[in-house]
Amino acid sequence: MIVALIYAGVYIPVALGLVSFVGVWLIREDIDMPISLLAQATADAVSDQVFATIPLFALMGLVVSEAGLGKDVYQVANVIFRRVRGGLGIATVAANAVFAAITGSSIASASVFTRISVPEMRRYDYTKRFAVGVVAGSSVLGMLIPPSAMLIVYAIVTEQSVGHMFLAGIIPGLILSVAYIVLIVVLARMTPGFVGGSTGAPAAEPDEPVEGPLLIWVALKLLPVVALVVVVLGGIYGGVVTAVEAGAAGSAVAILIALMKRSLTWARFWAVLTETGYITAAILFLIITASMYSRMLGVAALPTLFGEWMQGLQMGFVAVMVLYVIMLIFLGTILDTTSIILIIVPLFLPMAEELGMHLVWFGIITVVGAEIGLLTPPLGISCFAIKSTLSDPTISLADIFIGAFPFAVTMLLVLILLIAYPVLSLALL
Repeated sequence: MIVALIYAGVYIPVALGLVSFVGVWLIREDIDMPISLLAQATADAVSDQVFATIPLFALMGLVVSEAGLGKDVYQVANVIFRRVRGGLGIATVAANAVFAAITGSSIASASVFTRISVPEMRRYDYTKRFAVGVVAGSSVLGMLIPPSAMLIVYAIVTEQSVGHMFLAGIIPGLILSVAYIVLIVVLARMTPGFVGGSTGAPAAEPDEPVEGPLLIWVALKLLPVVALVVVVLGGIYGGVVTAVEAGAAGSAVAILIALMKRSLTWARFWAVLTETGYITAAILFLIITASMYSRMLGVAALPTLFGEWMQGLQMGFVAVMVLYVIMLIFLGTILDTTSIILIIVPLFLPMAEELGMHLVWFGIITVVGAEIGLLTPPLGISCFAIKSTLSDPTISLADIFIGAFPFAVTMLLVLILLIAYPVLSLALL
């Protein structure tokens, strides 16, 4: 019913809340029950301290974008990789991986690097499909490499430690980054026509001259990024601050950096605060309705019935994971990652616990599986974000989806690897 309403054009939180409210009403035949559950779900969502990490990290990411740190990271990566075949593509992946460590948003990464990377790659004769495909594929790193908004949402839903989720995302994020780089190198050698004309010559010269010794130039460019990473991730992993306090400290440092770079006016700062409010309100609305949805599932005993049904089918670990991944990818074609986590995790969580799955590892699998949907039609939010940001009318939405396809396949292969070897996600815990 929820999926049918979404296909019919109903706003996702409204569909979740409506089905949950009516479902509890019909099951208990008492309208006071769903009203009480809705009030409780709202109070729990608003009062949960962990939720404060969402607006704080959203604010930090938006301020970082305003400060132009994405461009600085990209310039450094370009200097390092510009003489490698497919160098600008590799530079985009490397820059996205670093940028992800200070923003935690795939959409922010897609928007920033569409403006920075695509024009540069087109200027050096990379094909339009490869240029937008690299940006779309590498933008998903923002949801996996900490601090990640999706890992925070999963931690809230499953009552896991945000710090543990962040730690678990590091190695899978690095593996995915390396897999993308290997993919680009292979594509540049095996299908030069898909990648473009720069594969046989040095890639792009830096659009800003390197002033002074290279190491000093790189250090100055990356110093603000390193400072943010140390404050946020270093603070959390060092036990100095909580995730909420790290978000506040990171936002403060990001604002200070933006002011020092003179890139944040009062007008732009107000726009950033407004956008942070929009993001926070949207996610809060989703969490409230998803909490109501979880309560409806409990009232209807659906997780128990679902688990008994699957036990009746005698499905083992492999079969359950295959079904779970298929559902993640299917829902990813129509829903955003947050909605997928809030809808599907409560249904599979009891079964995951019964099979002895580590819930932190299960969260990484969930995020990676759902992120594949960001690159697949018909929704493909990252692809739509790129299209809306592009100033080149010759690049169609179909071009973006086609360019992103090899990266979606690579994500699926990495997901299989993470499922087969849980230690890759749990090694740092």
